[in-house]
Amino acid sequence: MSEPKSAPTVLAIVLGRRLAALRDAAGLTAAQAAKHLRIVATTITRMEKAETSLKYATVKTLLEIYGVSQAEIEEFLSLLDKASTPGWWQSFRDVLPTWFGVHVSLETAATHIRSYEPAVPPGLLQTPEYARAVLERGLPHISPDVLERRVALRTARQELLTRTDPPPPQLWAVLDETVLRRPAGSPDVMRGQIDHLLDRADLPNVTLQVCPFAAGLHPGAFGPFTIFRFEIPELPDIVCTDSLSRASYGEEKDEVALFREALGEMSVYALSKDDTKQFLGDIRKELYP
Repeated sequence: MSEPKSAPTVLAIVLGRRLAALRDAAGLTAAQAAKHLRIVATTITRMEKAETSLKYATVKTLLEIYGVSQAEIEEFLSLLDKASTPGWWQSFRDVLPTWFGVHVSLETAATHIRSYEPAVPPGLLQTPEYARAVLERGLPHISPDVLERRVALRTARQELLTRTDPPPPQLWAVLDETVLRRPAGSPDVMRGQIDHLLDRADLPNVTLQVCPFAAGLHPGAFGPFTIFRFEIPELPDIVCTDSLSRASYGEEKDEVALFREALGEMSVYALSKDDTKQFLGDIRKELYP
């Protein structure tokens, strides 16, 4: 049986879906396909969900069983070679839970990332000092060595905002005013974090909006979420919702549409991009001069 990975690349997820589509087109169930290979049906379904590695020989045999042409088989296997290349985040697998590895994989491949954060800036916009203050207070408690590894991971994730090949994703983040007023670490940490938000807000691919207290309640008050969008046709928009110990990923059209609508309404409640920069400057002067 294939060995599990800490988190699949997006290309591996796509190939798993293509494998499922080809099986369906061949009129076979997972159990019937598995019988040809003398393996259990769950291995087939786990491969199709990218929950286990796609092995070259196994995939080649399945494609032949599904009646795929030789040219299509060669193209599929060529993509499989690329998908088998470990994602950069695999070097952090010692401190990267599987559920969050999926998040890192998705954000690395996304062309658009849209998020709402009620308590802290998105990880893609945190300074190392602020990230350290947040992670120190997280549960379960972690050792200093693990803490520094996770800070390094969060910092490494941020490189995608300024990369050149492929082009960086468009990031649109809506933050509650609470994010700016709740201290995390020393005043120096908060000062540096707000300065960093002002700096990131100047990037052409970053749109930052603050939803002030004066705006009152809004549709996103229930909790943080992130919506990922991709260029790949087989991969629809995916919404990620966070809890204390895990994240959930959904792609049902109605569910994703609901979150898109919530974020759209929040952008009306929130300050414009230019007014947000002014607001950040005012908070900086008021609380962290």
